[in-house]
Amino acid sequence: METLEFIIYPDGRVQEKATGIVGTSCEEVTAAIEAQLGRVIAQERTSEYFAQTIKPSETVKTQATYSDW
Repeated sequence: METLEFIIYPDGRVQEKATGIVGTSCEEVTAAIEAQLGRVIAQERTSEYFAQTIKPSETVKTQATYSDW
């Protein structure tokens, strides 16, 4: 499940935390929000950022043979 969590501090700072988003797509998801919030001071990437989605690259067909010795 993809979630965005925001903590708004009394001094106006906003902390944003994205969870459940694998790879660099979290930057795409949060870009528009960050543009509206203002200047990004720091970013901390989680292990989900560095994770890779596994996509099958090809299908392997196997054929069993039967022998009547």
